[in-house]
Amino acid sequence: MTPAPSPAAGHDAREASRPHLRVAGTHPAVDPAAAEAAAAALLAALGLDLTAEHLARTPHRMAQALIEMTSSEDFELTTFPNDEGYDELVLVRDIPVQSVCEHHILPFTGVAHVGYLPGERILGLSKFARMVEWHARRPQTQERLTHQIATHLDDALGPRGVGVVVQAEHTCMTLRGARVAGTATTTSALFGRLREDPRSRAEFLALTRSTP
Repeated sequence: MTPAPSPAAGHDAREASRPHLRVAGTHPAVDPAAAEAAAAALLAALGLDLTAEHLARTPHRMAQALIEMTSSEDFELTTFPNDEGYDELVLVRDIPVQSVCEHHILPFTGVAHVGYLPGERILGLSKFARMVEWHARRPQTQERLTHQIATHLDDALGPRGVGVVVQAEHTCMTLRGARVAGTATTTSALFGRLREDPRSRAEFLALTRSTP
């Protein structure tokens, strides 16, 4: 008689078959040398003396900083079967957001709150932060960033509802222009039950505002 498979064997089989979705974008060609030369030209046009010792390496550092701020690494979006049938809200709060305003190429920073009502699969908790960072590392608007994170989570999991709230301070608003330091912009994207059901929507939004 063939022995019945052990529970551990069944678990291993499910783990082996779980989707590992590769999250990868179309990476534009980056030319660090050209970026450095362009940074030097810009700084010189602004009247900075790049022959001064303390500024000599500034174009290189400026180019490297901008490359880092606008580049994201690919990662595996690992999901697991929702064997327990968990159907309550899963929310990861205060995920750091660091991005760049596409209108002025100045940083905006803040936090993202990302939640969903699980369906057949659940997402590894560390992947929430990876997903936010992956979408944030490019010039864009906060509105687009918020919608992209929500759409990505909805497409990857097929959940019953998705909610994303991003709160950020934009240096293009606080350091120039209106110069209103301390102001924050809040954007949201809600799909499925978190948009359509008033009680689910209220629960999600209340949790994003509450203190730990």
